[in-house]
Amino acid sequence: MNTEHITIQKSSIAKTSQIVITGSKSESNRLLLLQALYPEITIKNLSNSDDTEVMGNALRTSESVIDIHHAGTAMRFLTAYFAVQDQREVVLTGSSRMKERPIKILVDALAQLGAEIHYLEDEGCPPLKISGKKITQKAVALKANVSSQYISALLLIAPKLQDGLVLTLEGKITSIPYINMTLNLLNQIGVETHFDNKIVTVKPQDKPLKLNVLTVESDWSSASYFYSIVALSPVGTTIELSSYKQHSLQGDSILKTIYEDFGVYSTFKDEVLSLEKKVDAHKSVSYDLNRSPDIAQTITVTCLGLGIECHLSGLHTLKIKETDRLEALQNEIEKLGGQITITDDTLHLQPVSHLHHNVSIATYNDHRMAMAFAPLALQIPILIEDAHVVSKSYPTFWSDLKSLGFKISQ
Repeated sequence: MNTEHITIQKSSIAKTSQIVITGSKSESNRLLLLQALYPEITIKNLSNSDDTEVMGNALRTSESVIDIHHAGTAMRFLTAYFAVQDQREVVLTGSSRMKERPIKILVDALAQLGAEIHYLEDEGCPPLKISGKKITQKAVALKANVSSQYISALLLIAPKLQDGLVLTLEGKITSIPYINMTLNLLNQIGVETHFDNKIVTVKPQDKPLKLNVLTVESDWSSASYFYSIVALSPVGTTIELSSYKQHSLQGDSILKTIYEDFGVYSTFKDEVLSLEKKVDAHKSVSYDLNRSPDIAQTITVTCLGLGIECHLSGLHTLKIKETDRLEALQNEIEKLGGQITITDDTLHLQPVSHLHHNVSIATYNDHRMAMAFAPLALQIPILIEDAHVVSKSYPTFWSDLKSLGFKISQ
């Protein structure tokens, strides 16, 4: 379903349902960059998201101007990738929002290593002119409290550097699971890494790879919306999702612990993840989401729908995403009649017993806004603006919701 605005009538879902979710966008984009550096790699269960398609196309193209639209991961990973493509010059650009998103910390780190990158418009933001060259330096320091994607971008190119990389992380490290994911994928193909006391070392990789075929686990961020749906459904509701691993590389797998507070319990059998609503939710919850900020919107809307108090911290990275996600959440929740306060790093939601019906939810070019609010249709009729934005990470989201029983119309 590729629509602009959709209406979801008050819905109920089947007692038991099954959904297949494609590969993790985070794992897919990392593996695509590694595949570009090591063409002998084969990837299975690649994400079908727009972001992954944009990333793959950018790595395959021979054009000198590359537009990655809204894909923030692609912008960061490709900046590092093209910086080490000797003798190749490209301009990396994106949407108007992308041209506002900061990239100076990564560009400065690459410059420390000897890369040649110039800003074409505003200082510190895309578009970038990148003149690829052979990098011979290996020591670099980088602020670690802004975006883990800057760190992963450097780590992914590190095994192709002449002497590898010694990366010193300054300040509090944000989203550590995503750094560990990157290091784990490097280890799987045989790259030697070490991460201790804020220093990450990656050795150069010249010998044949240890593993050539890698299978991407399904996306835990996408699973979050089904956790929310089950949490907002009657006790006894079950949704089965595939394919998932009990011991995942993805930070958002913390969902299986968090959603027990909402009465949703997770079990695994043969890479099928079963979510079951067993008991009622707690009256209030509080989480530090520094390690998994992408699930903040889902959790907040779940709490809104359940009428429970919610305090979230560790949210500072949400201000530099597709939109300022904290402001966007506040705007839309207040339209629904909710009471929410935000700071640069936190949000606090007060419980309310009644939500306004037929509210039109703005999505701000942000896929997670559309998907996080959709489960509220289990309680009230709701409208979602620019519903097509879900294709950024989950193109089949609306058809999957229809298969559960959601009443969706254009």
